[in-house]
Amino acid sequence: MIIKKNISLKPYNTFGLDYKANSLTTIVSEEEAMSFFRSRECHDKPVLIIGEGSNLLFTEDFNGTILRTDIGEINVEEADSENVIISAGAGINWDRFVEWTVEKGYCGLENLSLIPGCVGAAPVQNIGAYGSEIRDTVLRVNTVSTSDGFVRSFSNDECGFGYRNSVFKGAEKGKYLVTRVFFKLKLNPELNLEYGSVKEEVEKLGDSTLRNVRNAVINIRRNKLPDPSMIGNAGSFFRNPVVSRSTAGTLKHDHPGMPYYEDRSGGKKLAAGWLIEQCGWKGRRIGDAGVHDRQALVLVNHGNATGKEIFDLSEQVRESVMKRFGVVLEREVEIVGAI
Repeated sequence: MIIKKNISLKPYNTFGLDYKANSLTTIVSEEEAMSFFRSRECHDKPVLIIGEGSNLLFTEDFNGTILRTDIGEINVEEADSENVIISAGAGINWDRFVEWTVEKGYCGLENLSLIPGCVGAAPVQNIGAYGSEIRDTVLRVNTVSTSDGFVRSFSNDECGFGYRNSVFKGAEKGKYLVTRVFFKLKLNPELNLEYGSVKEEVEKLGDSTLRNVRNAVINIRRNKLPDPSMIGNAGSFFRNPVVSRSTAGTLKHDHPGMPYYEDRSGGKKLAAGWLIEQCGWKGRRIGDAGVHDRQALVLVNHGNATGKEIFDLSEQVRESVMKRFGVVLEREVEIVGAI
């Protein structure tokens, strides 16, 4: 267990916001997590669990302990002629894990390439992209209770997965630390090429292989989304709104160019980036807080924006989309601090 005091959070959030925390604790095993949550120090002040800080917007200093995991190791747990069960430590970088599965020829995660964050955050967010979601492959999630340090395993059903959501963001928010995630992947590739421009990009690369699907997704994401190491951002700041079929039909009638997609709920998923762009926000900035010039779904820190300034910009974006389309945008990014 590594403990640092009075630590700058700038290296621990992809917006690059220079707030401070009283302390930052890094744990490297499930046993250390159990010990931490059974200690008096844990319960004496607020604790915030983070991954790689790619889904957080700090608006002030954090008067408590930031807890992050560095639990590694990838294990092959079981395999048969069709499937393989893999477990991965919560602290492993997500894209490096996806790369490992592709290199091994394990199918199921390739469409989720280059998503920022770590393995432990994937089921919390139910990350998704290009027609795939993490709930399609998660078998179970091992956790440690933040209240008493006991271990609990959640099955896929118990995770309560929804669109960019899970019980870990809802009813059980803050109650469990993810330590290890188990995935059931396929040995015989069943490639998902039907979303967006994935198929077209794969064809440019040659055959339809796991490696080419991964490279296609990487190429698309790099062309559309800014690199946090170059400009501060947290990827998609808003969720794509899901509306009823009738509402989508009315909007499509009024705005013929509006794209939408089928959602598992039976409704229609709208493209938040398109809605924001139609309101004139793409490429705009207020001070150092701005909307990305290639993907309006992404808010950026041009250098010296505060968390509050980025939040205020997000409110203006939401208000304009609501005024023009009657659609409520929900933030995907978690706000930490006063607003």
